[in-house]
Amino acid sequence: MTRQQQPFTIAGQQVKPGERVYLNVPVAKLYTDTDVSIPVHVIHGKKPGPKVFVSAAVHGDELNGIEIISRLIHSRSLSISSGTLILVPMVNVYGVLNQSRYLPDRRDLNRSFPGSAKGSLAGRVANLFLTEIVNHCDYGIDLHTGAIHRSNLPQIRANLDDEETAAMARVFGVPVLLNSNLRDGSLRQAAMDSGIKILLYEAGEALRFDELSIRAGVSGVLNVLSHLGLIRRRRRTKQVQPFVANSSSWVRASSSGIIKTVKELGDQVQEGDVLAHIGDPFGHDIDVIRAERSGFIIGKQNIPLAQEGEALFHIAFFAAPDEAILENIESLQETHLPNDGDYDRPLD
Repeated sequence: MTRQQQPFTIAGQQVKPGERVYLNVPVAKLYTDTDVSIPVHVIHGKKPGPKVFVSAAVHGDELNGIEIISRLIHSRSLSISSGTLILVPMVNVYGVLNQSRYLPDRRDLNRSFPGSAKGSLAGRVANLFLTEIVNHCDYGIDLHTGAIHRSNLPQIRANLDDEETAAMARVFGVPVLLNSNLRDGSLRQAAMDSGIKILLYEAGEALRFDELSIRAGVSGVLNVLSHLGLIRRRRRTKQVQPFVANSSSWVRASSSGIIKTVKELGDQVQEGDVLAHIGDPFGHDIDVIRAERSGFIIGKQNIPLAQEGEALFHIAFFAAPDEAILENIESLQETHLPNDGDYDRPLD
């Protein structure tokens, strides 16, 4: 006998099977007595299935995820037949308003989980998001970008030692998977402590939209939803096959100065390759930055100024053949940059 889908209750509002509902989860007021709330879009399928959340802007200046969720909502492919999808385009609404990574209390929301209903503002937002949304779910995808003035190659960070999580990471469809350690106070840590399987998608730069990162993110989320059985999706014939980085490290500036980069995001580097030159204001070379090991650049500082010790290039190291990884980084661009209209926002 087939089980019947039951209504889903979130933030005190009931969503019936087959319904799409927009709602706002109240957080706290601004000084101006203006209410602040977390916007949420819930799609409740007609048949029972997994409950999945997709969140963005946990750091308020990381905007790619907002656009990814916006495109998902308007995508023709997002027809939820089974299970429940909870889309949260702005978790840290305060940060988005201020174009800041942080909350007004200068705390990092992604270091404040699980939080407390009676704690700091960051702790209260973390606790609210965890209890009202995350803990209702079986799976999650948290969308991030690099920090301000830093870009990340599209990549998934997850607990790849867990087979179910690793399978989700592989089907997402980006070339780089990092078996990433958990950070204390992070959403990923809190979700995993509650038994929720979660992926962290990193791509692009803070305060900027990056089309490749956005398209790869939209496609990746749809791939995972298809894998979990929430939607039916015809897969593209050309798939990006991921490789797991066994480790990664940042190459830091050995001197303060003006940076002239030689290598770019996604480039393959060999041990000893010149990554950048550091010069003084008169154009004289002060130092040369070289790769300490062979690998691929998955993160890069964009601003051409650096203080001594500042992180400049994030290099991932792989056990797989270099040629295969390079092919898949190129395949990512070929797959997602053509304007094929598959999941563009409708014009009307």
